[in-house]
Amino acid sequence: MYIFKNSKQKEDKTMRKIFYLIIPIFICSISVGQSLPSYTIESGDTINFTDANNLKQGFWKIFGRMRRTPGYDQDQVIEQGKYVNSRKQGIWTKFFTSGKTKSEIEYKNSRPNGQYKTYFENGQVEEEGNWKSNRNTGDFKRYYDNGQVSQEFAFNTSGKRDGTQKYFYDDGTLMIEAEIKSGKEEKVTEYHPDGSLKAEKVFVDGKLDAANTKVYESKTPIKEKKDDGIEKVVKIDESEKANGDGGFNGTGYKKMYNKNKQLSKVGNFVNYRLMDGKLYKYNENGILFKIELYKKGKYIGNAPLPVN
Repeated sequence: MYIFKNSKQKEDKTMRKIFYLIIPIFICSISVGQSLPSYTIESGDTINFTDANNLKQGFWKIFGRMRRTPGYDQDQVIEQGKYVNSRKQGIWTKFFTSGKTKSEIEYKNSRPNGQYKTYFENGQVEEEGNWKSNRNTGDFKRYYDNGQVSQEFAFNTSGKRDGTQKYFYDDGTLMIEAEIKSGKEEKVTEYHPDGSLKAEKVFVDGKLDAANTKVYESKTPIKEKKDDGIEKVVKIDESEKANGDGGFNGTGYKKMYNKNKQLSKVGNFVNYRLMDGKLYKYNENGILFKIELYKKGKYIGNAPLPVN
């Protein structure tokens, strides 16, 4: 009887020790589990996972509550893609506030590297190409929002345009065809909107050979493109005011440049509003894709893009 009782006491002590060991481990595991921002989606895959070294791993969705981005709700996805050791890898997709796809960009070590596409909010492709070492390489296309090709370029491995380059009107008619070698024009052929020849230009070492340039009149009268009645107010932002203003008080003729030192606005201003002149628009890769014309403060159409 004594032996049994002594054995029982030892067993109870052992169980208590095990119990006191298990409880801290259990509590610790709960606290660690709660510290991770990961959760499981319907497919059973864990997303938004951070490892023991606090590095992001696997598939992530960046929600409005995780990043202060105007226009997005807390539960709305801003972008999504894969992390490897907190660095973006593979295709990352960004979204408009409407939820439609804004861009699909391939990353390597958190830098754009590979194929990419950007979209208009109506779903049409805006731009597609290849990006490597901070420059475009290979084939590049830009589109109007109606789906027609706007620009069709070819870049060499150094990021310079090389080969046949084309610009199109918004109805698909060829506007400009240029033969370029390592970023320098050799021959440029321009066309009127009706398809008739507008100009034939020859270049020597990238410089226009005026003696061998020919200009042609359009076969059909060109009608002036009217604005849509909506006045677009174009003003200089604060950064442009400080960009070499030379005492400019907001009224008069002025050339303005963006933070990348590219021509942004040129013409006559009244109280920092562009009245008569040009507005230059660049995509996120720094490529000029549109030159808007303004007259009496109203948008009246687009000017042809330069080939250089």
